[in-house]
Amino acid sequence: MPISTGDRIPAATFKVMTDDGPAEMSSDALFAGRTVALFSVPGAFTPTCSAKHLPGFVDKADEIRAKGVDEIVCTAVNDAFVMGAWGKSAGADGKVTMLADGNGDFVKAIGLTMDASGAGLGMRGQRFSMIVRDGVVTTLNVEAPREYNVSSADHLLGQL
Repeated sequence: MPISTGDRIPAATFKVMTDDGPAEMSSDALFAGRTVALFSVPGAFTPTCSAKHLPGFVDKADEIRAKGVDEIVCTAVNDAFVMGAWGKSAGADGKVTMLADGNGDFVKAIGLTMDASGAGLGMRGQRFSMIVRDGVVTTLNVEAPREYNVSSADHLLGQL
């Protein structure tokens, strides 16, 4: 059953690229006592994700933070090296934290996986956005397959 508003984020471990290489970040460290805008994309460097989804959050980062969000996070079923490179190429440094969910453990735990095997991508995370306050989902926007509307930065900004 997919996660829904009012649910607590399950324990998970992400990878984040640092100057010293990949490092672990726990969901507890990310969400405890904070307000986080998290969005998930099917894959780094893929067309809609690179042309619209990530750039929207990079462009709107200051406006989102001004509404009380402590951190903006992008996650995908990619490794930390790919997420780090994608973030650099998109100008996300200092605006959007790029977290790798390399094995898809996080999206499995929240019930938001999708099978993209037909496109050669295997199991991925669905396209979605959420607001998490102190570990609890207060807003959740899950896209219909092959859509990009409700998970956008503009839509999420309107919900804050």
